[in-house]
Amino acid sequence: MTAPSDLRFFPSADGDLAYLDTGTGDPVVLLHSGFADHRVFDAQVPALAAEHRVIAPDVRGHGASANATGPFRWADDLAGLLRHLDAGPAVLVGVSMGGAIATDTVLEYPELVRAVVVCGAATSDFQYTDPWVRRVQAEQAAALGTGDVEGWLTAFLRHVPGKHRTAADVDPDILGRLREMVLGTLAKHTPDEEDHHVPMTDTWARVPGIGVPVLAVNGALDAPDLIAEAERLAGAVRDGRSLIIDGTAHYPNLERPEELNKILLDFLRSLRSR
Repeated sequence: MTAPSDLRFFPSADGDLAYLDTGTGDPVVLLHSGFADHRVFDAQVPALAAEHRVIAPDVRGHGASANATGPFRWADDLAGLLRHLDAGPAVLVGVSMGGAIATDTVLEYPELVRAVVVCGAATSDFQYTDPWVRRVQAEQAAALGTGDVEGWLTAFLRHVPGKHRTAADVDPDILGRLREMVLGTLAKHTPDEEDHHVPMTDTWARVPGIGVPVLAVNGALDAPDLIAEAERLAGAVRDGRSLIIDGTAHYPNLERPEELNKILLDFLRSLRSR
């Protein structure tokens, strides 16, 4: 696990944003899933940092980063960090929410992006239609409405095994580590807090203009509509492809770290010849 002393801070216009910066070489940015923080990549950081400079930020409002006090966009925050670190163009690797951030950023700031890997994600316009996921989301909303943090967290963690498995099928250490991160982020916020995030719209119309390689990686047990959208993303760009990792759902970085690491390293090495 990352020690707090390993984190650095970027003084953005709206508070300090935390990030890990380790290794040397071409930059790779790891963008975490919603409600978690950079530690979801604890298994990826050392593997990638052996050959690359690895930057793993805490997204605004998550982990050790400041909450928003006014309107903000994910892509703007990331662009500010990359320019601060003189780290562009970088390969962006995002899981879930982090994948949406990666896509937003390549659309808004293509000069800062060398390639994109989305894992359990498509564009930030995506909305689930899968009935099982919609039921879980409804449970989360109901628990949040009554201030039931434990009920919300129980529903949230159901996304780890997915609809085809139960929590008993997942390593309890994975659930425990994710639970710790999520509780840390939840503790930063209040139920009546205003959501200052400004979503991007009409992203799909701009996707065909993405001019860098895009790799979509999905767990075979993830929601079928999400897998389909990720494959649509890979198929809509000039240089895109998609892969499936068996035996995992929404978090292959946690459940199948060695397999994901190999995919990422192979992809990064392939960029050297382009």
